[in-house]
Amino acid sequence: MSTAIARIARASRASRASRHHSLRRRLLVGILLPVTLFIAFNTLSLYKQTLASLHTAYDRTLLASAKSISEQLDVTGFDDEALLRATVPYSALEAFEADNQSQMFYRISTLKGELVSGFEDLPVWHGSIPMRPPYAALVDFYDDQFRDRAVRVAVLLQPVASAQGRAMAVIQVAETLEIRESLALQILWKTLLRQALLIVVIAFTVVVVVQLATRPVWQISKQLQSRREGDLSPITAPLAPRELQPLLDATNEVMQRLRHLLRNQKRFVRDASHQLRTPLAVLKTQVQSALRGDMEPLQALQEISDTVDRATQLANQMLALAKVEQLRQQDTPPATRMDEVLRAVALEISPLIAQRNLDFGIHTDTALVQAHEWMLRELSRNLLHNAVRHAPHGSELTVDLRSDGHHMALTISDHGHGIDSELATRLFQPFSAGDVRSGSGLGLAICHEIVLALGGSIALTNRMDGNDVIGLDAVVRLPLAAPPPDDGLRPQAAQSPS
Repeated sequence: MSTAIARIARASRASRASRHHSLRRRLLVGILLPVTLFIAFNTLSLYKQTLASLHTAYDRTLLASAKSISEQLDVTGFDDEALLRATVPYSALEAFEADNQSQMFYRISTLKGELVSGFEDLPVWHGSIPMRPPYAALVDFYDDQFRDRAVRVAVLLQPVASAQGRAMAVIQVAETLEIRESLALQILWKTLLRQALLIVVIAFTVVVVVQLATRPVWQISKQLQSRREGDLSPITAPLAPRELQPLLDATNEVMQRLRHLLRNQKRFVRDASHQLRTPLAVLKTQVQSALRGDMEPLQALQEISDTVDRATQLANQMLALAKVEQLRQQDTPPATRMDEVLRAVALEISPLIAQRNLDFGIHTDTALVQAHEWMLRELSRNLLHNAVRHAPHGSELTVDLRSDGHHMALTISDHGHGIDSELATRLFQPFSAGDVRSGSGLGLAICHEIVLALGGSIALTNRMDGNDVIGLDAVVRLPLAAPPPDDGLRPQAAQSPS
């Protein structure tokens, strides 16, 4: 069974892992995607720059070809009546054709476009000379189509003069682009090869670096998996990098809270099983005695009722003690008016106060405490119940709530016989009652846990008159919450005897 459960757990972890991208994959995608896009853009730009550089280099060859042709021109007549003649064999251009990969064509014409020599179907130039030509000549370069092939054309406006005449010749030299494109593609493929090698190096580096960087995580994971069940001791990883320390600190903090919760849960179960066993045993004995007829039915029912009441009170107080711990683990509670809660609780127990004929007085200042209302109500109820129960019949009982702007001080004073100093410290422990017949020993323990959860303090001190004890003071101090702006709170004081 345990093997099957372990197999299911591993399959579940594998399924969860498959649904989430690994850190390695995220880094690879996050780094390689922009790098690849940049390389593609850079390669395209490099290809265009290479073509531009090749155009610049080979345009010089076109210009040299045009100037070579211009040396073969002659003219008779002047200006509009000039007659140009050219003796240019095609073989004159072979010296400028590179590696038999490209072909060159030429056309010589007048400014009016009249053909003098060359290829008649080469398109006539209709452009203009740039304001700042790249060379010391009246030359223009442009791209065109000739016989369904892309060509690069150089146009040279060459003055021709002789003793017999003067004219302006338009010399066009076109070259196909095979050699230029071939060289550009060679450079492109070599660049792509180097860039692909760069991407492989980056990917390999990312994989290795991630593997090394996540090794401490795997080591910590194995350390946790090898722990015994229920081991919530802090994680020790002195060699872990600084970036993992916040995660380790947070994990250790969670483990500490879990240890605290489990310890409280175990204590609750232990105390509940121990404390509830006694009233249940007493109840069973009483029922058996009533069934045998050892006592009168009315007396038996009264004793059974008293036992049920004590067991109910014990169960309620144990649940209240567990709820205090539950509320402590929650987020920041809202701000609550302690003075309002205190007066409401005093009103609830007023029948008990009247039953004991106590001279009751209460004074409250406005006190805003960062706590759940239930915690303040439970604190007030347990303290007042204890004070009413232990105050002498017909004596005076006063409740005083003061605020100094930073802390509130709640003092509940009776006029009883006080308390032994050793018992005063022990009463805050669970199930430590001064009179086991009248209490379960959880009331002050609940108050103590609530005060600790709110960052305050609680104490029981005898009130002295010389060497005589004239009463007992239960003093609770709690920090005040910051009041909200414009909340309209005003300090109030009241004295209400009963």
